This record gives sequence, C-alpha cells and structure tokens, in this order.
Amino acid sequence: MPTGDPVTVPAGAFVTLTQNLGNSYTIVFNGNMARLDGADADALGLTPERLEFAPPTDGKIDPAQVDAALRSVYDPEIPVNIVDLGLIYERRIEGGDVLVEMTLTAPGCGMGPVLVEEVKVRVAQVPFVRAVEVELVFDPPWSRERMSEEAQLELGLY
Repeated sequence: MPTGDPVTVPAGAFVTLTQNLGNSYTIVFNGNMARLDGADADALGLTPERLEFAPPTDGKIDPAQVDAALRSVYDPEIPVNIVDLGLIYERRIEGGDVLVEMTLTAPGCGMGPVLVEEVKVRVAQVPFVRAVEVELVFDPPWSRERMSEEAQLELGLY
C-alpha cells in the first residue's frame, strides 16, 4: 500500500492491474493501491520476473549493474523509471556498500517508503553488494527539469 504497510490480497479477489513496469506491478484492491514485486507475479497468474546479474570476474560491484537495478524501479503512478524521472541524486559505491541519495516528486508522496525499500531490494541483488543505504532528501526539490529528455518525451512534456 502507499503507506508501505503490507496487505494480503485473498486468492481469487478482484484486482485492477494499473502498471506493469520494471519488474513490479501496481494493483488496486478494495480502492487501495498496492505494489507487487515481479518475483510474486504468479499471484496474478503471470510469470515471475527476477533481476539477474552475472558476477563480475574482478569480484567488485559493477556500477553499470547498480544503475540497471536502479532503472528497474518505477514510480507507481508515472510510467518512467526513477533514474530517468530524475529521482536519483547520487549513487556511490564504497567497497561492498552502495549509497543512494534520492528524492520524490513531492515531499508528501506516500509511496516514498515503498520506493526506498524497492531500491534497497533491487540494488542488493547486484553481485558483491553487502549493504545498501538509501537517503531520502528534498533539497534541492525535484522538478521536471531533472527528468531525462527521453522521459519528458515519453510523458509528452518535451
């Protein structure tokens, strides 16, 4: 749910699938929006999806794989990944730790905790990542100018 609280959807319950992007699903159940990870897609009768990365031969975290994991996270209401949406302010790799500084499109966005947790889960799937720390910041505030040109074109804003 947007509050980040887990919700159990009973088998056979009617849900509306509103978004299927980036290895996750956004559904509406009993008037509430909920997020379903791609690994649990079989609950919707779909094939489960999992992020898979080949371990680098040097035994170190591959920054491109971290970026791919971040790009697999989508805003639940906007069909653009959080990188192209401009929500990632910084990504640092320090040994086996990945530090991510990110924001939200609005400070009061109820999906903030859900997106933060999804970033942690996705980046943790990259080989050799020991820990993921996500700092949610609001300075500078997000603006549409932070979006990639591709994202702006996708949304008809460019």
